[in-house]
Amino acid sequence: MTSAISRRSLFAATGVAAAAHVLTPALGSTVEAAELPVARGKGHPASMRPTYHFSVPDNWKNDPQRPIWVNGEYHYYYLYNADYLDGGGGTSWRRATTTDHVSFRDRGVAIPKFTNANGDCWSGSLVVDDRNTAGFGRGAIVALVTQAPEGRQAQYLWYSTDGGRTFRPGGAAPVLANPGTPDFRDPKVIWDEERARWFMANAEGRRIGFYTSPDLHRWTRVGEFSRDDLGLLECPDIFRMTADDGTTRWILGVSANGKSRGLPATYAYWTGRFDGVSFVPDAAEPAWLDHGFDFYGAVTYEHRDASGQIDPTVRHALGWANFWDYPHNTPTLVTDGYNGDDMIVRDLRLVRGSDTYYLASAPTAALRGYAFRQHRLGDVTVNGTRDLNVRSRAYELSCELVWDRGAHPENIGFEVCRAPEGGRHVAAGAFVNGPFTYVNRRPTINPTGGESQAPFDIGGGSLHVRLLVDHASVELFVGDGRVVHSHRAFPLASDDGIRLYSHGGATTFRDLRIRELRAPRRG
Repeated sequence: MTSAISRRSLFAATGVAAAAHVLTPALGSTVEAAELPVARGKGHPASMRPTYHFSVPDNWKNDPQRPIWVNGEYHYYYLYNADYLDGGGGTSWRRATTTDHVSFRDRGVAIPKFTNANGDCWSGSLVVDDRNTAGFGRGAIVALVTQAPEGRQAQYLWYSTDGGRTFRPGGAAPVLANPGTPDFRDPKVIWDEERARWFMANAEGRRIGFYTSPDLHRWTRVGEFSRDDLGLLECPDIFRMTADDGTTRWILGVSANGKSRGLPATYAYWTGRFDGVSFVPDAAEPAWLDHGFDFYGAVTYEHRDASGQIDPTVRHALGWANFWDYPHNTPTLVTDGYNGDDMIVRDLRLVRGSDTYYLASAPTAALRGYAFRQHRLGDVTVNGTRDLNVRSRAYELSCELVWDRGAHPENIGFEVCRAPEGGRHVAAGAFVNGPFTYVNRRPTINPTGGESQAPFDIGGGSLHVRLLVDHASVELFVGDGRVVHSHRAFPLASDDGIRLYSHGGATTFRDLRIRELRAPRRG
């Protein structure tokens, strides 16, 4: 995106048109609504709604908002449009709650769209005002939200005194007015404990503006963080974590677009130092929380232990399973009457690497509890290809890939979402001759085709992988999770096969396990 207008125009009044001509798949063809697979005996296309990933109940969702902890559960808000299929524009804030980051209960709309003259609510962030700094009462939930009356983006305050179920505007005027910047949005607010004040990171084109406030109403600009080589910066994030070596670092994150430099267009982040006014990164180049195509608008949020205390060594991340290059290009509009999924919630840990700190991702721990059938296949050696007897559309696969360091194979991996005859599939693995890991969704139905790649070190002669497959997504976690590839893909209902391959030499798929996953509670 180059401006807010282009991003918003992609969303306005497009639901009906998008449903009529769904997407451009692999193999150079186009799938029309009438060609989608029909569920036997039901007379309508087979469902593509994910089994264990979060999805909107109907119509549309996009940006996640940072979940907050209230009364023993996490409250997750996201942008929602109930009129999407009818061609209506605008977004409200819809709420869901969870205790384990897998099972979400829908709680309905908390901020209806077009509640006041300032227009619909876009992205922002929520805080629990335990100190009553804003004057709405101790424990009130305060949201700083972007609205754009007459096209001018600014930050407005909303508040809730009923535990986050409903919100009221805290006045008609912005608490942070636009000084004349076309892109001025997505405020992320945290409590700065050391200086006993609020801190805001605000997306302003190719920079992130820094502001402080004593009361969430009055904001003073104190600094900025600029980049001119990562496209338009959106959805900033700032937080502190304790690393595995016991040290504490700050992390500044942002949704960025590095495609012009051959980099991802997902969540970029820097570790560094923060003094309440400025952020100094440990390195100039960002790291990326995801190397795939569909982990945009991501947010991170704190982890609470069993007693409700914050654990500074763990954090969670949640990303929108889509991208603004093709936001409406999904057959779920026809099969299920909605458009909007998230990738799996991740558990993040800060790791001291050989040259810098980095965030290691893993599928959130509670996901293991949703396995209803496990296939322990042991050590499987492959030189060529091998098709597994296991067939599933929703599962986690894990193993250690081990090869001869003196005569390594060229290409190792998995064909998942594999059609009965094998023509359609998603390939995920490691091209050892690169060397890089990859996910290639070109051979199946997908929004735009393409293959994501990320380098890896072949020196150890092994590579641990975890692969999550659901009806509309494939996510590959590599090694300790420093590298992840997240992709949307739309295999047909019959495309549930799994093939192992090792070309140019043998590989042992050590301790190969497949856990079939059931649906969590919804609604």
